[in-house]
Amino acid sequence: PRAVQLWIEMARLGDMDAQSRIGFLYFKGEGVEKDVARAIRLWQHTAIQGHPQSRHALGAHEDDIGNHGLAVQHWMISAKMGLELSLIEIKLMFMKGHATKAQYTDALRGYQTALEETKSPQREEAVAILDKSH
Repeated sequence: PRAVQLWIEMARLGDMDAQSRIGFLYFKGEGVEKDVARAIRLWQHTAIQGHPQSRHALGAHEDDIGNHGLAVQHWMISAKMGLELSLIEIKLMFMKGHATKAQYTDALRGYQTALEETKSPQREEAVAILDKSH
C-alpha cells in the first residue's frame, strides 16, 4: 500500500517515529509480511537513539514472552523519558510482583523529572491558547 511505502521512505530518511511505526507494521504483519525479528531490530535501533515508544514496545514484547525483568528495565528507561504508558506498566508489574517498590518509585521520580524538564512559560502559554481555541 502507498501509506506503507511513504512510512518506509520516511524511515529511510531517518525519521524515528516512522521507523518505530514500521516496526509495528512488521510485528503485526499489516501491509507487509509479518517479521517479528525485523520489528525488534527497528525498535532496538530507534530505542538506542532515544525513542521512548520503541523502548516501550521492546518492553511489551519482553513481557509477552515472559521476560518480566527485562520488560521492567525497558519501561524504566521510557518512563524516565516521560512516557506515561511505561510508568503505568511498571505500576502494573509492581502490583503483579514483577517490579519492586524501589523500581516503581524510581520510575515515578524519573517520569516527574521528565515532565518538569518539558515545562516552560512559552509551552504553557501555547497550551492555554490551544485550549481556548477548542
